Amino acid sequence: MGAHRVVDLNLPTGFFDSSSAGAAAPDWLLAGIVESWELDPARTTVVLAAVSENATFIVSSGGVPVAVTRVARPGYMTSADEFESELAWVSALATSEYVRVPRGIRTQDGSYVAVILDDHGRGWWCVSFSYVDGGVLQDVADPLPYYREIGRTTAHLHDHTGSWTPPPGFRRHSWAPSDMVGPTCRWGMWQDVAFTSAERGLVKSAELSALATLGSVVRSPTDWGLIHADLRPTNIMVDEAGLTVIDFDDSGYCWYMYDFAAALSFVEHLDAAPTMAHEWIEGYAEVRPLTRSDVQVACALSMIRRLQMLGWTTTHRADALRPDLWAARVDGTLVVAEKFLRSPTWLME
Repeated sequence: MGAHRVVDLNLPTGFFDSSSAGAAAPDWLLAGIVESWELDPARTTVVLAAVSENATFIVSSGGVPVAVTRVARPGYMTSADEFESELAWVSALATSEYVRVPRGIRTQDGSYVAVILDDHGRGWWCVSFSYVDGGVLQDVADPLPYYREIGRTTAHLHDHTGSWTPPPGFRRHSWAPSDMVGPTCRWGMWQDVAFTSAERGLVKSAELSALATLGSVVRSPTDWGLIHADLRPTNIMVDEAGLTVIDFDDSGYCWYMYDFAAALSFVEHLDAAPTMAHEWIEGYAEVRPLTRSDVQVACALSMIRRLQMLGWTTTHRADALRPDLWAARVDGTLVVAEKFLRSPTWLME
């Protein structure tokens, strides 16, 4: 999908480990953003908003936010085509009536991806989107009333991907079980968490049970396709007009019901989780019909997602997650594993 300078995948991650929200971007990044997107250097400021898979910066002109620039974590993607493909899907969604998404902003050379060199001559992949007004749903005191709409929105996304033809050279990764909790997992191993022998056995039993369910599921076009893969309150903006879906950086190919699991990330252990699950399913079913088998797959994927995200906490900063959820990451997983082994569809009962 176009030639780009090769980026060193062995970059140190200190840039991600040491920066804090609200900090000004380093001078090399500010200069690179100004040049790549042809901004006025006298009026442009760039401030860090968050750090997770990427470092996300708010770009302002004259004190007014105009864009969001993502700096990719080294090694998470292996080619610029993967970023171009992400933006191709987001751009297609932006011109459709399926969901609200931010608009991708092309660089001065017409591509979506900029390679910005730091002070040591190392290249960093960067992409920019239009700034979205509103607040992050994660910051809403009670996100439960939004879960039905999240389900509906997700179903519309799946309708779009089922009818959309990706451009030549489109390249996104898969989210097969091995990419979540297996040898090719992308975010870290849950096994690296310090469990007692009994706790580890409990979690392993839940994992094997969920994987057994998924092992019997056919990857048909009606069940498997391009998905957001991280559609949780962290990646949803809300204002008076409704929801806007952001951060498609994890998008890839998986069972559609994985987006159900993603919506409940880190909150599966909470008392409200079954209600959230019911609301999501009800909203989704208003747009796309679901079967009992779909629900079974969704619940199995939720168990796997819990373990996947527990592994994620072994490779990410604590401030990438709400403090109470970070504190409950281990004990909450034990609660979820026990409930799943007692009844695999407990979330929907």
